[in-house]
Amino acid sequence: MPYSRPSLSSLRSQVQGDIDGNLPGLDTLLRYANLRALGAASAGVANGCYGYLDYIAKQSNPFTATGEALAAWGALKNVYLKEATAASGAITFAATAGTTTPIPAGTTITRADGATFTTTAAASPSGTSVIVQATATTAGAAGNTAAGTAMYLSVGLSGITPNGSVSTAFTGGADVETQDDFKSRVLVAYQEEPSGGSVTDYENWALAVSGVTRAWCVARAYGPGTVVVLFMMDEVRAAENGFPQGTNGVATSETRDTAATGDQLLVANALFSEEPAEALVYAFTPTPNTITLTISGLASAGSTVQAAVQAAFASAVTSKGAPGGTLDLSDIEAAIAAVSGAAGFVITAVAASAGTVTPGPTGNITSNALALPAAGAITFV
Repeated sequence: MPYSRPSLSSLRSQVQGDIDGNLPGLDTLLRYANLRALGAASAGVANGCYGYLDYIAKQSNPFTATGEALAAWGALKNVYLKEATAASGAITFAATAGTTTPIPAGTTITRADGATFTTTAAASPSGTSVIVQATATTAGAAGNTAAGTAMYLSVGLSGITPNGSVSTAFTGGADVETQDDFKSRVLVAYQEEPSGGSVTDYENWALAVSGVTRAWCVARAYGPGTVVVLFMMDEVRAAENGFPQGTNGVATSETRDTAATGDQLLVANALFSEEPAEALVYAFTPTPNTITLTISGLASAGSTVQAAVQAAFASAVTSKGAPGGTLDLSDIEAAIAAVSGAAGFVITAVAASAGTVTPGPTGNITSNALALPAAGAITFV
């Protein structure tokens, strides 16, 4: 039976009762009586002690630990809070033919919204352009920038146009891990012991990379000794529906196949330091299996209800979908049914871009190998 911690009011009543019981004949309940004030103070001290003991009890195990105590429990399993990381990429500026003026290392470059980036190495013009490598000044997902985005030099340089654009997308920026996500990884570490390269090990190694929110391991995808790790970056790549940006491949130090680029390279390099020596490990972004729905009965429900239905649909697909797996239509229907104002809806058609729908036009969705369900548009009729 769990222990019931007494409330402050019950402690005050208990102390007052003890005082009254030991001093018969005295009225200790007067508003400004000294014994009444001392009793209330004693109850307050006892309540503080109960609170501290409650705090200690919660920090004594990883399931309820928080803050520094949770970090300590994680460290015992070699699980650490994922710090914020800075995005990096390349920017191209136009240059006058024959110009030799370099863009120095440490030069500040500004994005249209005011975010700043710093060049990591000096770069000299080649022909009529100069390409410079840069890193976001502030770590976090906000530094991720799509190719083609306008950028501006903060200083004037002879022969170099100050207006440029991103030529290689800035990737790798991630916010510091939330406490809830960190606790989930800590608990997994205690529940699932390392197995020298099991499917679970690869998934946990991928999840330890900043920005990675979901991961799956496919053993022997390309034959004996090969491993494919698929992963998603739902927060960092929210604009791309969570799908990593880059090319699939292996780690930089792996010589048996082509190295990945972008987000996939970050994960591949992290896996390379953990994986068994003989394994050939690939980091992949799943193929999007975009699911679209046609729903009747909600055409006149209003934009607020329709937006909530779209959000519920996306949440069900994210929480229930897995690469190459089957997403039950009933999971989608249950999520939509929970939306206020959605009563009476009927899903009349389901389509999948990289999978099959069976039986008939409204059935369960099975994704192709290495394809992951992604919520597409809903047509309300």
